[in-house]
Amino acid sequence: MMLAIFTKLAEELTQNMVKFHQGKHRHDHDDLKGGSFVLYYLSRHEGAVPTEISDAIGVSTARMAAALNNLEEKGFITREIDKEDRRKIIVKLTVAGHGVVEQQAKDRLNHFAVMLEKLGEHDAREYVRIMGRLAEVKRND
Repeated sequence: MMLAIFTKLAEELTQNMVKFHQGKHRHDHDDLKGGSFVLYYLSRHEGAVPTEISDAIGVSTARMAAALNNLEEKGFITREIDKEDRRKIIVKLTVAGHGVVEQQAKDRLNHFAVMLEKLGEHDAREYVRIMGRLAEVKRND
């Protein structure tokens, strides 16, 4: 009986998530063609190899190559041959790439702040608390 309640709630949550992601305020930097995830990853793991990045963000190596080509053309990354192992290519952010990551972080923070403000302080605090609990549950799962 109890599982049925949580299954019903999970269905409602799924429907709400779909509605949320279909909202009019998509904030995914389409001009980077998926490169936002790559830039974010590189900001946390400077000097990564392409397969490491594709594994970490869950895309094919072909998709990764296209994203890296796009980012390199825009001047956001560089690719260099590893001096210790010439078979490896090392990917690094440029100064412009770091700037994009910083701007995206500011934009994301502002976007979330506006959304939380619309919820009101009480609901916003509850939402943040519940998301924290979900993160704990997932970590311990």
